[in-house]
Amino acid sequence: MKQGRFFQVLSLSMICALLAIPSNSFAGDKVDFTGEWVLNEDKSDLGEGRAFAAFKIAVKQEGNTITIERTRTGRDGEERTNSETLTLDGKENIDEGERGSSTSVLSWSEDGNSLTIKSKREFNRQGETFEMNSTQVWTLAEDGKVLKIQSDISSSRGERSASLVYDKK
Repeated sequence: MKQGRFFQVLSLSMICALLAIPSNSFAGDKVDFTGEWVLNEDKSDLGEGRAFAAFKIAVKQEGNTITIERTRTGRDGEERTNSETLTLDGKENIDEGERGSSTSVLSWSEDGNSLTIKSKREFNRQGETFEMNSTQVWTLAEDGKVLKIQSDISSSRGERSASLVYDKK
């Protein structure tokens, strides 16, 4: 009887131990992009335009959301910062702005080491509506000290690609 009781307790203990393991442990941990990042122009391939690359990115990733604050230099030489908060669950994120709307969907790679952001932006300029599609693939390198973003953009003006490298501040 004691042996039967021992196996019951052992089986129950093993089940409890398995239930205590977080579910994302089976899928692999996802990287955390949180930090302040500064563009390293020497290591980046900006493609056809420096204007689209943010020279500074601040990221805060918590739970199921990521907030990305991008700072660029405007045509007039002034710094311009825009911020967006997106969900990391694969659902559409819709942002309605004064110039138009954007829809973004984020997805993790199977191993959780890269994040893909697919966006469709519609905006109005001088009475015309334009559409721009972009795909960004984010990965960390050098023990989390470097953020790499492969950016591909398609619009009525053609296609552009850039490989951006950011150093952690």
